[in-house]
Amino acid sequence: MMKQGIAARPVRARSAILAMVRLLRDWLQHCGFPHASASITALSNHLLRDIGLARGDTLSTKDRIMIDSNPLPSRGLVEAATFPLIEAIHGRRSRRFAKGGSIPEGPLAFTSRETSEPLDPTEQMLLISTVAGNTGWTNLFAHHPGFAARLPNYPTAAGGRSFPSSAGFNTTEFFFTDDEGVYFLPTRDMTPSAPVGEMDLQAWVETHRARIVKLADGRLNIPAAMPYMEGHNTWCANVPGSTLIWPVADVAQHVLLLMLYLVQNGTGIYDDVNGTQIPGLDRFSHRLNMEAAYPMTFLEQTALTDVSVEIGSACYAGTLLLQALGLGGWMYTGINPSVVLGASGDPTVPGLGFRFEMLAGDPLPYVTGLPGVFEAHVPPHHADMGAAVAAVVRRKFGHGGPFDPALAGPYRDNATVRAAAAEIDTESVEIATIMADYVFRTFGRFPATVPPVFIKTYLQAHRLDTGFYDTHFGPDAYLHTHAEHDRNWA
Repeated sequence: MMKQGIAARPVRARSAILAMVRLLRDWLQHCGFPHASASITALSNHLLRDIGLARGDTLSTKDRIMIDSNPLPSRGLVEAATFPLIEAIHGRRSRRFAKGGSIPEGPLAFTSRETSEPLDPTEQMLLISTVAGNTGWTNLFAHHPGFAARLPNYPTAAGGRSFPSSAGFNTTEFFFTDDEGVYFLPTRDMTPSAPVGEMDLQAWVETHRARIVKLADGRLNIPAAMPYMEGHNTWCANVPGSTLIWPVADVAQHVLLLMLYLVQNGTGIYDDVNGTQIPGLDRFSHRLNMEAAYPMTFLEQTALTDVSVEIGSACYAGTLLLQALGLGGWMYTGINPSVVLGASGDPTVPGLGFRFEMLAGDPLPYVTGLPGVFEAHVPPHHADMGAAVAAVVRRKFGHGGPFDPALAGPYRDNATVRAAAAEIDTESVEIATIMADYVFRTFGRFPATVPPVFIKTYLQAHRLDTGFYDTHFGPDAYLHTHAEHDRNWA
């Protein structure tokens, strides 16, 4: 009833060898030979290498990744670290039925005979770190003829993550919940913890674990009913035992960065809603070609599209890892964003507690941020739009930013490369501030037509109830990693 997979036999052989080594090691220690463990471990390493099933140390040489600093990693971790990408892509499906789940009626009716269980702590952190974590240094833009010998100054983060970000803006952060609590994991300004070319998977996971901020005890309350979530998700979303992850994007910051991008390329925006130019920009005709100016609404839609791709790509990276870990789950959009952020209007469903207002003429809440945790680049989280523009420039050129010459990086001469970025001069900041301030004063909000804080896509992971699939599906409903999950992660 399962896909064997093109890598099933090698991985099973590796897991079987590791299991035998553990048994032999434990038996020798029980018999009073505690020092035999190192010899047994060395023997297992030689055996795995000789039959082409290399573990940890060999992988670090061949593929940059050490499976685990532990000499005997779990079978699940070995499986995940060696699972073929092509099998993850072709084996990906939305497997929604978790242990403890129930479909009360219809042709797929089924009630689980299993009890819900949380994810193994290691696999949970591996998943969260893969979705949200730092994966090395970002590569800066190498050339633009308009910048001559200088580098384009678009990126805002020095570290790269598992998903792309338009122009390297990186305005997204991550929240997640499980049975024990609600958490925030900030990574957009995170830089690598390991030297270039080295990655100890266990150390990488623990580095991300140390960054987690717990916001509340217990699972985030999202009632399993409409309008809190879509009806088709009420039986399977945010269920006990599951881990639910969601990216949150600062669209306001993204729009500001796009405004600076336009100024660096010799143009700006105009107000296409009211059919007017933005007062004050005529003073800069020596550097702005306003005939090439973007409509304001187009720029804002571009920002929203950019972050939508970013958060979707992050969750997709997680769905691929679900296949390697043997977890059920899927990425979806069917939870009301206002409910999660805390703007549902229902005091019994406080969500994350983000600040919001109901503006005249707008049926949707204007959500701006969670003070001290995630604050969009708008008032009142910044004194004014000028302060918000100054903040994004500091992200670029300040300590730890992509153009900080003191920062390490992927280049042979990092200081020279980072210092070569084109300056964002005071006039550029002034122009961006004029545009941003006009939008905020004219429309009473920023951005004018899209939300300053945006969530849309969620990634859920849970232990799969294979009994449901064995009952209602034909062969190949799930992968060998799902069938062997509980044994691999025991």
